[in-house]
Amino acid sequence: MGQLTTRERDLAAAILVVLAVVGIAMAAAGRADPLGIHGAIVLLYSLALLYLIMSTSFGPVPDPSRVSRYYDDPIKVGVAFTLFWAIFGMFFGVWAAAQLAWPSLNFDTAWASFGRIRPAHTTGVIFGFGGNALISTSFHVVQRTSRARLPDQLSPWFVLFGYNLFCILAVSGYFIGVTQSKEYAEAEWYADLWLVIVWVTYFVLYIRTLARRREPHIYVANWYYMAFILVVAILHIVNNLAIPVSLGHAKSYTIWAGVQDSMVQWWYGHNAVAFFLTAGFLAMLYYYLPKRAERPIFSYRLSILSFWGITFFYMWAGSHHLHYTALPHWVQNLGMTFSVMLLVPSWASAGNALLTLNGAWHKVRDDATLRFIMMAAFFYGLSTFEGSFLAVRPVNSLSHYTDWTVGHVHAGALGWVALITYGSLYTLVPAIWKRKRMYSAALVEVHFWLASAGTVIYVFAMWNSGIIQGLMWRTYSEEGTLTYSFVDSLLAMYPYYIARTFGGLLFLIGAIVATYNIWMTVRGVPVAGTERHDDVPLAGPVPEAAATGPAE
Repeated sequence: MGQLTTRERDLAAAILVVLAVVGIAMAAAGRADPLGIHGAIVLLYSLALLYLIMSTSFGPVPDPSRVSRYYDDPIKVGVAFTLFWAIFGMFFGVWAAAQLAWPSLNFDTAWASFGRIRPAHTTGVIFGFGGNALISTSFHVVQRTSRARLPDQLSPWFVLFGYNLFCILAVSGYFIGVTQSKEYAEAEWYADLWLVIVWVTYFVLYIRTLARRREPHIYVANWYYMAFILVVAILHIVNNLAIPVSLGHAKSYTIWAGVQDSMVQWWYGHNAVAFFLTAGFLAMLYYYLPKRAERPIFSYRLSILSFWGITFFYMWAGSHHLHYTALPHWVQNLGMTFSVMLLVPSWASAGNALLTLNGAWHKVRDDATLRFIMMAAFFYGLSTFEGSFLAVRPVNSLSHYTDWTVGHVHAGALGWVALITYGSLYTLVPAIWKRKRMYSAALVEVHFWLASAGTVIYVFAMWNSGIIQGLMWRTYSEEGTLTYSFVDSLLAMYPYYIARTFGGLLFLIGAIVATYNIWMTVRGVPVAGTERHDDVPLAGPVPEAAATGPAE
């Protein structure tokens, strides 16, 4: 906060005062409603940040030379948020998995029931962990590849703290029973409105930074980040159009009805996977892989082909979630067709990443950080193939509503999203904190094997569980009746649910190891002479030409 100018501090204080007034109004209007609790949270959050602003008001004037350097302070705080939400979200994921094997672990309380901690897990991991990682790395990448400092010092903080306020409102709401009951969109109307304000600010900030660039070329990672920001805004707004019961109640009702609601929900749900969990993390891949491997991306043209293929094909694929429902048959066929076509741009990126490592495989052997990124590219290719395969209607008839889908989701979430995030963080943290290397290469190695083992155990358990479920549910006797009851299938799942919990626990332990390693790296003393390409002043040479330039 000490880097803010007097004018920026005054504007920040004014924003927080307005937000505090909104919190008071929410608390007053929702006295007998969960809205009142969230109003109190908004008020306390605003006052805490206002205290931080006021405590720096009488500090020294910011160094004028700061504008000649990249603005990394928000990135550092974003990394801390990322690590916090990783442990939070994964802890609740392990707890939810354990409840399926041992239901008494809800301790007979409402807030700890599976139906409440499961969305806390998904929101904590996807939006808390994944969202903060995307915001932090996007601030890092756009500055380095554009040779431009962020256009102001207040907007990044507004985006970062505003976004985490949304995450807090969403997760706390689930514990007290506030939900829209929409997959990946459970937060209620007032939290959704706040996220729109934050997200529009994020988009404008990103565009303003690109407009100030000193590098004429817009590197491909920025195209993926822009697609992620823009399309997620469109998806969020359309899917969350709702009418609240009143301004004093948390409950709202969507404007969509029946099968239209389902179609809009899965247009949102699948494209949240496409643009939040794919496009944004592909941006990480296209920057941090060549950076770490110290090799140019194999084919710049292939990366652009993949970008436009993903951008166009993914938008039509959501209806494959609704096979064998009331959705018109032609819409189901459309989703199935585009899902199969998606294999081309998806494997283009996965192949591009692995081919980039040609001539650098010895580094993969010796560098666990690069191995994180390589394994993420492998799981990305695996998950996208499986997604196209499961979208085919005859295959979907076996997999639908089974744990096979859960295994597929976690092959992407753990194997792709989490591994590329940690590979990026292990590359980013030493750079922005001016450290020569991570605190412990051995702990990075330990984390890699914990994460890899946890992912494989989890995914294989769910693949086996799901296929067995699907086969049991469609097995008929000679009399034409079902051979197995639903309870029989649950009993067959029991050992797989224990294995799933164990795999998730290994991954959680790995996240804790990573947090400790990063914390110790941050606490270390900067070593003279550790400046890297991305540390040079803005007036210096092009930071990224050597590492990320096209090979063609």
